[in-house]
Amino acid sequence: MPALGDVGQARRTFMMQTSGGGIGLFAAQLLVTESALAQMAPAAGAASAPVVAQNVVKVTFQVNGTPRTLDLDSRVVLLDALRERLALTGSKKGCDQGQCGACTVLVDGQRVLSCLTLAATLEGREVTTIEGLAKGDRLHPLQAAFIKHDGFQCGYCTSGQICSAVGLLDEARRGQVSHVTGNVAKTTTRLTDDEIRERMSGNICRCGAYPGIVAAIQEVHSGRQAAQTWGFAPETSVAIARQEDGHATV
Repeated sequence: MPALGDVGQARRTFMMQTSGGGIGLFAAQLLVTESALAQMAPAAGAASAPVVAQNVVKVTFQVNGTPRTLDLDSRVVLLDALRERLALTGSKKGCDQGQCGACTVLVDGQRVLSCLTLAATLEGREVTTIEGLAKGDRLHPLQAAFIKHDGFQCGYCTSGQICSAVGLLDEARRGQVSHVTGNVAKTTTRLTDDEIRERMSGNICRCGAYPGIVAAIQEVHSGRQAAQTWGFAPETSVAIARQEDGHATV
C-alpha cells in the first residue's frame, strides 16, 4: 500500500490553498466595486456635509526658518497644518494618537508629537520639520548617519525618528536625565546605548531597524566612527548573480 503522505494533498494544505484563493478573489472583487463607486457622480439632490471651519484663528509662526501665517480651525493639529496647508509631507501620520512617533517635529528645538499639538498654540514659535534639517545639499549629521548605518527600511517612520534623535541629543547636551540614567546628579549626560533606546522608545519602527538607529545616534553623539555593517555589491558580484539567476536585474 502507498504511504499516506503519497496520496493527494494533506487536508490542511487543501484548506489553506482554498481559503487563500477565496480571500484573494473577494479582495479583487471588492477593489473593482470600490473603484466603480468612486467614479459615480453624486445623485441629484443628495445630502452632503461640507466641512466648515469653526472658531477660525490666525496663527503666525516660523516653519523651517520661513514665516507662515495661516487661518485655521482652532481644532486643527500641527501635523494636518503641515501636510495639508503647507505641503510639508515629510512628517507622517501613523497612529494619529501620539503612540508611534512618526509625526515627531521640533518646536523651539524640543521634540513634540505634531498629531497631538494644536496649531493654534504655536503663535510666534519656531517649527522645524525633517525638510528643514539639511542645509541645501548638505545633510544634517543624523541624516547622513542614518544612511550610513541603514537606520531605516520602508522609511515611513524615519522622519520622526531623525527629528526625535535631534531633540534627544539636545536634551543630552542640556544634561536632562531619563529613567535609566545611573547618576542623576551629573550636569552632563553621556549616552549609553541603553540610554538611547530608552529615550527613543516613543518612536516605533515596524521594520525593526533599531540596531542601525541606535548606531547612527551613538556615532553622532559620541563622535566615534562606528563600523558600517553593509555595502553596495561590486559590479563583478552583480554580473555573476545575473548569470546564475538568469534575470536582467537582481
